[in-house]
Amino acid sequence: MSRNEHPSLDDIITSMGVAGHRICEIDASEAGAGNISVYLGWDVDLDERFPIAEEIVLPLPAPALAGHTVLSTGSGRRLRQIKDDPEAAIGAVQVHEGGEKATLRTSPRRQFEKLTSEFNSHLAVHQDQVAARGLDFQAVVHAQPPHLTYLSHLPAYRDTAAMNAKILRWEPEAIVSLPAGIGVLEFMIPGSAELMAANVAGLREHEIVLWSKHGTMSRSDLSVTRAVDRVEYAETGAKYEYMDIVAGGRAQGLTKPEISSVAREFDIESPWA
Repeated sequence: MSRNEHPSLDDIITSMGVAGHRICEIDASEAGAGNISVYLGWDVDLDERFPIAEEIVLPLPAPALAGHTVLSTGSGRRLRQIKDDPEAAIGAVQVHEGGEKATLRTSPRRQFEKLTSEFNSHLAVHQDQVAARGLDFQAVVHAQPPHLTYLSHLPAYRDTAAMNAKILRWEPEAIVSLPAGIGVLEFMIPGSAELMAANVAGLREHEIVLWSKHGTMSRSDLSVTRAVDRVEYAETGAKYEYMDIVAGGRAQGLTKPEISSVAREFDIESPWA
């Protein structure tokens, strides 16, 4: 994304509202569950929307983000409410030189005490991807899609190869939209350093990972809504799989040769095709 293509702060905040609303429409965020963050690797004027400033210590060093901004939802805020009152739900983190401290910018309408409890995982993914790939934009979305989460409670599905074999077989679009598939992580305590490290590693190989018995985290360097699309495609495959389980496993789904033919037609390279 070149400097001339950078969206405005207003456009980014609007897209966070649209993304939060869509996550709720697919029942992937009950009450205050789920969170969104966006890294902006260019200068942003925050004074009008986020005039209040306080110094904070970051949960981990993020030197690759120094001098730039991460927008993040606040702890306990409902994703469905971002659209109507974004300043109540979003904080802007301006990372200082060295990446250990930051200025948290908020609005007088702020309705959260601190940023999302999973901010460490968000920040770590931004740090990792920006350092490795030189990105100037990235969106990260944590959601709790019910069918994917349910499948992760079944031991037979709590494996990356097994999960992808099952959920990528229900729609031709799945292999096109999720060519790297979904990475499956074991259950780890939400907000823990263990989950943070596993999540970062998973999102190097995949663009969406499943936190077993909890939810998903997805990323996109194109838009916030594209990160949500990954959740929606994966959750749709999981819903079909759940329907087939309930029906007694009677449906065939796409065969491996059929999935491979779709991938060839759309010039998709995938380990699952």
